[in-house]
Amino acid sequence: MNTVVTSREDILQHSRQLIQRQGWGVVSIRTVAQACGVSVGSIYNYFGSKAELVGAVVESVWQEIFQLPQGTEGFADTAACVSWLYGRMEYGSRAYPGFFTLHALRFTGDEKQDGRRRMQRAWQQLLDALCAVLRQDPRVRPGAFDSRFTPERFADVLFSLMLSAMLRQDFDYAPALEIIRRTLY
Repeated sequence: MNTVVTSREDILQHSRQLIQRQGWGVVSIRTVAQACGVSVGSIYNYFGSKAELVGAVVESVWQEIFQLPQGTEGFADTAACVSWLYGRMEYGSRAYPGFFTLHALRFTGDEKQDGRRRMQRAWQQLLDALCAVLRQDPRVRPGAFDSRFTPERFADVLFSLMLSAMLRQDFDYAPALEIIRRTLY
């Protein structure tokens, strides 16, 4: 057995692969150590508890699913960004079955708070990126935004639609694109 893990990311990568093959129920210090080919103590060098490991794995799954292309400048406009986000949601649903609906149920006690915090941090990064794209979108007509209807408020609306789509497992982004077209362009 290899007693040295190359990195924290190596552990998270093996954990993600374990989840993809066998589901969330198998994640434990022991199964992750086995998947990495290391001792249980090696995992504890990076994660102090199962709760810490699971929280970090949840965060790494969110990051893997929604790894933004080279910054928000990679999107031509808001419609392209939203299309990409829905595509990534569909990928995440296939690669990590049940992740969008079930991973919060895996947490108990203190794990729930940490898991929720990590999920919200991932969501905030997506929301911030969406806001940046809205502010830079050359197709937005003059006067589309004002003090009552800001890019941030519209991003909240679009993000709410995305969260609903995640829960329903409905990745048809055409309605969201139509809302963008009618509201902004």
